[in-house]
Amino acid sequence: MTVKERLDLFFSKFPIEAKKALGQNFLVSDFAVTKMISRLKEFKFEHLIEIGPGPGALTDVLRSLTTQFRVLELDNFFHEYWTTQGLQAIHTDALQWNWKAEVQDPKNTVLISNLPYQISSAIVIDRSMDEVPLHAMILMFQKEVAQKIRMKSKTSDFGLLSVIAQVFWDIETVCDLSPRDFLPAPKIASRVLAFQSKTTDIQDKRAFLVFCKAGFAQKRKLLKKNLLTLNQMDPQKIIASFQNLNLNETSRAEELSPAQWVALYKDLGFK
Repeated sequence: MTVKERLDLFFSKFPIEAKKALGQNFLVSDFAVTKMISRLKEFKFEHLIEIGPGPGALTDVLRSLTTQFRVLELDNFFHEYWTTQGLQAIHTDALQWNWKAEVQDPKNTVLISNLPYQISSAIVIDRSMDEVPLHAMILMFQKEVAQKIRMKSKTSDFGLLSVIAQVFWDIETVCDLSPRDFLPAPKIASRVLAFQSKTTDIQDKRAFLVFCKAGFAQKRKLLKKNLLTLNQMDPQKIIASFQNLNLNETSRAEELSPAQWVALYKDLGFK
């Protein structure tokens, strides 16, 4: 039975509609499910978390891969449905869930989701800030956002999300999807990305995030001027760091690569 057939059967039993307020666009693509599950199986994991299972295009397969499987579902109906199906379904907003307290073994945990578009960037930033990161993530994005995540420096779309994602994760594209791969069909194309956590010597991830936010605060301004908004930042110290790292003093935020962002952060004395 195809994903579309399974969902047609589901909705014949439960005549409900996708909720726009929750960003629900249900996956109906066998191609996408196959690609996402195939990539998932390449990761080593014991624990699996899915955000927003909805009618279960992915969920029915995921539950067969491990007994340590939890779903986070904000929708009242779907939370109750998956609870009755014997899953550990947690009725919560994924942006508000206490990941640090609830994920006991992050290095052996993978997150997978056909994410609501409105929370996709926040999920990437939040999981990048985890003291002990998840082993991996396989996530659906609006294609434009996915492109920004993997964008190279010296381009107009390279920004805060690009730096944070690329500093803390190795990222690859899994597949591209068209609007017809969803129900209801969105107006834009989508892309699935796979993230695998990578080692970093940044000790205070949130301080690094604040540092990068300051740098990108006003993209038309020179980076060195944006960094002056940080508390007690000495202009001469910034200039000295630019010289130490052979950075052009007229550089703007998007001109530094992720590695250069880390180097500048370290050279300015941050940990």
